[in-house]
Amino acid sequence: MSHIVTVQEAVTAFADWMEPTDAELDAIELEMPAILADVDLVDAEIAALERVPGELDARRIRRARRKALAARVALLNQAAGTSLPGDAA
Repeated sequence: MSHIVTVQEAVTAFADWMEPTDAELDAIELEMPAILADVDLVDAEIAALERVPGELDARRIRRARRKALAARVALLNQAAGTSLPGDAA
């Protein structure tokens, strides 16, 4: 007869007391513009995959890629505590 034993890590990994800390929530909020820009980029790429991509799809992907890169640069500049004159990256 074999006994069923739960794995402690698997059981406690989703316990109610395992909430994100305030620091983790702040970090997520800080990264949210970059996350949303990445989501927009993926949405544009998916839309282009669903049909024959045209010039409008290419523009949408380029615009979303630039937005995602700008969000990443802003995040890096903010994390480093530096900002360049004129908001240049």
